[in-house]
Amino acid sequence: MDPRAASHILAQIATLLELHGEPAERVRGFQGASRVVAALSADELRATVAASSAPDGLSAETFDVVRDLVDTNSALLLEVLQEETPEGLLEMLRVPGLGPARIRLIHDGLHIETLQELESAASDGRLAALPRFGEKTAERIRLGIASLRDAGAFVLHEHGAAEAERLRVIVAEHPDVLDVAIAGSVRRSCEVVRDVDLVASVRGTPSVVAAALAQLEGVREVMGGGGRIVTLRFVNGTRLDLACVRPEQFALALWRATGSEAHVRLVTEHAASLGYTFAGDELRDASGAPCAISTEADLYRTLGLAPIAPELREGTDEVAAAAAGTLPVLITEPDLAGAMHCHSQYSDGGATVADMAEAARARGWRYLGVSDHSQSNTYAGGLSRDAILRQHEEIDALNADFAARGVDFRVLKGIEADILPCGRVDYDTAVLDSFDFVIASVHTRYGMNERQMTDRVLKALEDPHLTVLGHPTGRLLLTREPFAIDMGEVIARAGELGVAVELNADPHRLDIDWRLCRLARRHGTFVSIGPDAHSPQGLDHVTLGVGIARKGWLSPEQVLNTRSAEAVMAFARARREGRHPADVIAAYDSATARCEVPADGVTAL
Repeated sequence: MDPRAASHILAQIATLLELHGEPAERVRGFQGASRVVAALSADELRATVAASSAPDGLSAETFDVVRDLVDTNSALLLEVLQEETPEGLLEMLRVPGLGPARIRLIHDGLHIETLQELESAASDGRLAALPRFGEKTAERIRLGIASLRDAGAFVLHEHGAAEAERLRVIVAEHPDVLDVAIAGSVRRSCEVVRDVDLVASVRGTPSVVAAALAQLEGVREVMGGGGRIVTLRFVNGTRLDLACVRPEQFALALWRATGSEAHVRLVTEHAASLGYTFAGDELRDASGAPCAISTEADLYRTLGLAPIAPELREGTDEVAAAAAGTLPVLITEPDLAGAMHCHSQYSDGGATVADMAEAARARGWRYLGVSDHSQSNTYAGGLSRDAILRQHEEIDALNADFAARGVDFRVLKGIEADILPCGRVDYDTAVLDSFDFVIASVHTRYGMNERQMTDRVLKALEDPHLTVLGHPTGRLLLTREPFAIDMGEVIARAGELGVAVELNADPHRLDIDWRLCRLARRHGTFVSIGPDAHSPQGLDHVTLGVGIARKGWLSPEQVLNTRSAEAVMAFARARREGRHPADVIAAYDSATARCEVPADGVTAL
């Protein structure tokens, strides 16, 4: 740990302490410690740690953190603060001019936890109405968010998708627009996005309609005007790339705007090898005659390719697979029979077990696994043995009620157990035996080197109680890098042992990412799509999770929670009994039962 890195971490701790409303004296202590450490050389930092007591400028608390940094390359206090802080608040710290004290006031006063919610509150007057804010402050915050977008900063997929849909609706209202579709990185289910891409099918002259749309309310700047493609910069900082085309050009234009550039290049090269050429938004055969392309599927089939889903279009080997007829049948959201990662009021969730179960039923699922935090995770209200017993009694009562009413739904008893620094899974064997399944996750000591962290996780995988490895790289998109770990080795070993690897669908995590999904597919390692929901609304995270799974070439049979509750429990039980779960789960129908949600939003009884 070099002094500059240590200084930065101390400053981060000060920021998060202020965000949590800690006393100003404690915050100033870490700010001062950051300055003191920054002025030291590497040798001086080591000598400071070797001292028996805190030197001038460092309190006992800050000295302990500095020693922790030097000894372990990480700070437990920082990790605890990051885990205790809603991810959206960490994202707000990126907004120019918005500091931790104001973020705390906003969170406490309006219960806002995302940039999108913050922007809405700044625009509709709620932010200005907060004590100590007012209209000028609300406007400065709104401009700060715009500045973040203006700088070309990435935003989470969910925020980019919401903005894309808002602009799609606005463009669709123009009387000369016949159809409009979202393209670009949003359509390809990229984890983070930078701008919005739309393609509009129009009546009349495309360039004329594009010029009219350039006059939309809120447009601050027009780039590339005069043609059918314009780039619009809005006052909120959003950049929109808009292509207006004739109806017969719509499919090809949508394909091109969806990208990626690498995918378009591969398809173009493949087309050229067959004598086809692209002329703008037309495909022409070897004689120069235009081909009728009414859908993207028509384009691929004309070129002798199986249709390639938007999520796969990243310029890897999807074109070769489409030519060979080896593209996978991709998972869809109705393939999910349930989910295994959610939190309740027993730990850090905001709803009861019953509320979470009813929300899962409303989605058409047949089960929900409740997996609150384990005892070592004290900052998230980890469950004591007594709390586990109370929760299990409640779950038994809920399941008995479902059975008595003939309801095809079950709550599974799970836990998100910490993987301790030594690699042991939290709780002893007797407690772990009481769960239907166990998710195990790393929540502390992120600063281990790659070998140490890999060995830590590999040891946890050997525990026969472990069903799912939770958010395996520990990343928080845009706010925290993944910890060092050899995921190739981990995924391969998980496949050998029959441990599923989680695709944590929280928009801030999306961990594992789509690239690692492909690796899991190659190793035959099961993936579990977990919403990591802390409220009923959080169950919606699975939608984006399925998008990432599709992007990772996953089929329904490769995703654990496309199976029934009985199959999932058999999967977990097989590991405890020393059998490979794949041998057991093959006896269950893995992907034929698709959930249907009736009009009233509740599964039929």
